[in-house]
Amino acid sequence: MHSILLIVFLPLLAAVVAGLGNKALGVVPAKVITTGALFASCLLSWPIFLGFLAGTNTASVVPVLTWIVSGDMAVDWSLRVDQLTAIMLVVITSVSALVHLYSWGYMSEDPDQPRFFAYLSLFTFAMLMLVTADTLVQMFFGWEGVGLASYLLIGFWFRKPSANAAAIKAFVVNRVGDLGFMLGIFGTFLVFGTVSIPAILAAAPGMAGSTIGFLGYRVDTMTLLCLLLFVGAMGKSAQLGLHTWLPDAMEGPTPVSALIHAATMVTAGVFMVCRLSPMFETSPAALHVVMFVGAATCLFAATVGMVQTDIKRVIAYSTCSQLGYMFFAAGVGAYGAAMFHLFTHAFFKALLFLGAGSVIHAMHHEQDMRYYGGLRKSIPLTFWGMMMGTLAITGVGLPAVFGNPLGIGFAGFHSKDAIIEAGWAAGEPGVWFVGVLVALITSFYSWRLMFLTFWGTPRWAASEHIQHALHDAHGHGHDDHAHGHDAHHADEAHGNPAQAEDSGDHPSTHGASQHDLPAGTGGYHPHESPWPMLVPLILLSIGAIAAGFVFHGYFIEPDAGETFWKGDIAFREHLMHAMHGVPVPIKLSATIAMLLGLGTAWYAYIKAPSFPAAVADQFRILYRFLVHKYYFDELYHLIFVRPAFAIGRFLWHRGDEKTIDRFGPNGSAWVVQLSSRVAGRLQNGYVYTYAFVMLIGLTAVVTWAIAQ
Repeated sequence: MHSILLIVFLPLLAAVVAGLGNKALGVVPAKVITTGALFASCLLSWPIFLGFLAGTNTASVVPVLTWIVSGDMAVDWSLRVDQLTAIMLVVITSVSALVHLYSWGYMSEDPDQPRFFAYLSLFTFAMLMLVTADTLVQMFFGWEGVGLASYLLIGFWFRKPSANAAAIKAFVVNRVGDLGFMLGIFGTFLVFGTVSIPAILAAAPGMAGSTIGFLGYRVDTMTLLCLLLFVGAMGKSAQLGLHTWLPDAMEGPTPVSALIHAATMVTAGVFMVCRLSPMFETSPAALHVVMFVGAATCLFAATVGMVQTDIKRVIAYSTCSQLGYMFFAAGVGAYGAAMFHLFTHAFFKALLFLGAGSVIHAMHHEQDMRYYGGLRKSIPLTFWGMMMGTLAITGVGLPAVFGNPLGIGFAGFHSKDAIIEAGWAAGEPGVWFVGVLVALITSFYSWRLMFLTFWGTPRWAASEHIQHALHDAHGHGHDDHAHGHDAHHADEAHGNPAQAEDSGDHPSTHGASQHDLPAGTGGYHPHESPWPMLVPLILLSIGAIAAGFVFHGYFIEPDAGETFWKGDIAFREHLMHAMHGVPVPIKLSATIAMLLGLGTAWYAYIKAPSFPAAVADQFRILYRFLVHKYYFDELYHLIFVRPAFAIGRFLWHRGDEKTIDRFGPNGSAWVVQLSSRVAGRLQNGYVYTYAFVMLIGLTAVVTWAIAQ
């Protein structure tokens, strides 16, 4: 188990070497060191995970050093390795290693590659610190570490104003959630007298039903602590209310999107809730909040994803929706199903993000799907990779009904269907209905993405990016496949004018109808991505196909699951049995919803391409409501941003300039200046003036002496 030290600290060492060496080290050595360290961590992680599956490994704690000793609080820096940690180790290191390899091709012409790879490795180290934490303080260290690294990665192209704004937005919104997390940690230490996670979980049942003073009221102790901790999870995992940073984070390079929004940072909240599940089990009220927030996020993000035109934003809202599924599962007590969906989601969502990056690369960094079409023959490997990811996220499979004893399908079929069945088995039919509805919407927008991108007639000629590429190629004597450095990353490094999802003036905003854009290739020939980008797609495709079928027994089967988890999460065996005994219509509901979504997308974007625009015109108010993402950004701008700027301007002008500066440094300077002018008038060089001053001084001295 001491290999955990290498798994965790190799990425840190690589980040330090690549970051400090930077351009002096060289691009290739930096890439080799960081990528090699991540693949080494990955290769060391899988045997630990497989050992827990086989039952040969047991939970252990590897001490590193004594970290904090302050009064009654003692915090040792230790690395905890158990079933829950093992799952996160393979998810984080596998996706991160493949993202490092993918970045060899995607970032090949960026001049700051050593810095980029150092940031990637630093992010991975922070995430590994989070999931191996044995105390809440150590978890918070990793929690803030991934926040810092995500800020650096989202704003990697710091000369791009929109990237800087997105990075700041992500940082600030997460600080709101982190305030709740900190208060939860403070309260937990106050109640239990320790920050050791095992000690807290062991003592949690004994605190059920107790009360504590908070803001002048007596409230249930465990409900308060769990809700405060959940606020932190809402920020990191972009749940409704604290979700606004996630879509804007697409301003970072595409590999960053895959790393942050697929398998690592955004799943930290789900991991934390599952890690502390014995605490949440003591508070049914807190679990209901988790369930309702997850279900609401699930539905909100899915509906917004239907109308997005930026390929990366569609997948970003899909991530937000799938995270809602995970919290929905945790809220009904199916923690194993939540972790199972986290595990499978990592593979197919990373596959979809990296596949989208490959499409963007082929289309000269055009991100608007309305300018795609007919790409499946030009980039076949990318097409099949994204097809596997789409089949996985939509939940394609054969349910275990009608005499079929073994359900078999792609990864999402096993994990997402298990969550939907858990909603019904837990006696929450309303939440179950939301899960089925979101399954239908997920299928619709996923196949919409595929049809707009890979089917239909090419619409490349209308893209400014494609025209820019052709101009560069012809102007520099290159062939149609040429990508000069300035053109290759210009769109991501300096802004993307095609991102106009909030503008009603953009062509074909209403449903992205294929007939609303000029057809044709414009003489441009998309090219397949280089092998460093394709190999990760192939490997992730294997996970999207097989991860659900191979591992579902360990996560959610009643007997095997109880043996596998061994108390690391609160495993409700009766709920697992009830999930497998739901009626046949419930088992079929997600599959039927998937087929309805597929059929609707096929009709709207293949059979009758004018249909989306007609629907958008018919329901214009609803359409604009979805395009503007329920107006959350506008509402927050009105409630928080504008008042904050107004207060800032008031304090600046009235407080700083007209009060502090006026009576402080400026006032002092004015007094000195006035005194110098008076003194200057007295120092005029005339003897009688000096005699007069001396006489006044002598008179003052005599007067003082008499007065004494």
